[in-house]
Amino acid sequence: MANELILIVEDNEMNRKLVRKVLEKTGYRTQEVETGEEAIEAVRRKAPDLILMDYQLPGIDGIETFERIRAEPSIPRMPIVAVTASAMPEDMARMRRAGFDGFETKPITVKNLMATIEALLAKGAKVAT
Repeated sequence: MANELILIVEDNEMNRKLVRKVLEKTGYRTQEVETGEEAIEAVRRKAPDLILMDYQLPGIDGIETFERIRAEPSIPRMPIVAVTASAMPEDMARMRRAGFDGFETKPITVKNLMATIEALLAKGAKVAT
């Protein structure tokens, strides 16, 4: 697999840069936004093959962004992976209940991140639910 478009939703510039470099080095295309609101607009314009969604964002958080994307019938289903620095059990439970397709904790482990992305994309570019 290569050339799939991955949307990186992350307000921290260093984290975005790290993830972008890793993904582009392995052949993925990337698009980056800093807020949940920007993520929704980006997905409306061009649905990515997968989204990496920071949990804590300025404005609406990652869960609300996820829920808004899933609620829009015009947006095709794609895997959405929660990326969080919070490993608190209540936060992880909230993300699971929301229905994220995967979870990655910060600091990101490149091997784990790539395994998650590859597994989700192997199921198909757009996930049916």
